[in-house]
Amino acid sequence: MVKLTDYLYDGDTVIQILHRYYSDLCKSIEETSNEIDKVHTMFLQQQIDLLENNDFITSQAQRIRELYQYMVSEYPFLSFTFKGRIKSLIRAEQKFNGYVIEYIYEGYKKTGKIPDIEELKKKLDGFRDLIAYRIVIQLPKSSFKDDTKRSEIELELLYKITNILPKFLSERGFSIVESSKDINHSFLLNPSLHKYVRDYVSNPSSNGYKSLHLTLHDDIADCYIELQLRTKDMDDFAEIGSANHINYENKQIEKRNRRLGIKEGESIYFDEAIKREELLQNIDYSLVDVNMFGATSNSLVNDGCGLLKGRMITPFEHLSKFQK
Repeated sequence: MVKLTDYLYDGDTVIQILHRYYSDLCKSIEETSNEIDKVHTMFLQQQIDLLENNDFITSQAQRIRELYQYMVSEYPFLSFTFKGRIKSLIRAEQKFNGYVIEYIYEGYKKTGKIPDIEELKKKLDGFRDLIAYRIVIQLPKSSFKDDTKRSEIELELLYKITNILPKFLSERGFSIVESSKDINHSFLLNPSLHKYVRDYVSNPSSNGYKSLHLTLHDDIADCYIELQLRTKDMDDFAEIGSANHINYENKQIEKRNRRLGIKEGESIYFDEAIKREELLQNIDYSLVDVNMFGATSNSLVNDGCGLLKGRMITPFEHLSKFQK
């Protein structure tokens, strides 16, 4: 079995690691005809294309910046930040294996049988967030005596901004993609957007996470991106509250370690995803030797290449005119 963790100790760059992993996985497929590994190679190719042909990021960031400039003009009293990131190699690999584990586990839990391979392949075609942008807004607290009133107005503004996105972004080469689950939506959201917006504000996750999510297709760059919109209170809860990334990852680890009654050998796809995931969870980052990456422990990491923490793009910030 070919594993990403085989390539983290030779001083290679991230793109060299991706090429070696991709090449060896292709060679392995010639011997095994592993259907999921075939999908896996296509996922790796997406990442290679993203890193090797990333001139489009400049164009994309400039077009996203036009939304920022619109908001500066339209809402000068509002503070907000725009941040973008390319998902890290480690996180992307964990997500791919996690999808394999989750789908097989949930299917087995319902039927007592391993799900059909073709259905699993369709599930694995759903990656839309290798590139993601986040917009966070806040009104100055000092301008409101009633904090509840401030939160209500922020919420109205969050949906108001979301409502203008399809038209605004379509004029700049983006298409909004149907992706909403069958959930309730806020009355503040334009009904025409219900099938596009995943409304985790009206339908918070079990850990209390709130945000509005949209999937966009960049028609110029021919790639998908995810756009998240939050208030600062929602963002604090997601970043430093109980929905923070460490807690989220710990819960993901628990989900990815489940076997239920699936015995080893019953599904090679499940077994290999479990093994790859286990190895990724137990990396000692102080031993990793990747170009532009350094760590003295798993909590003291200096990631200059997007191996673990991703690559940041478009850091735009606007302060309310009341704060200047």
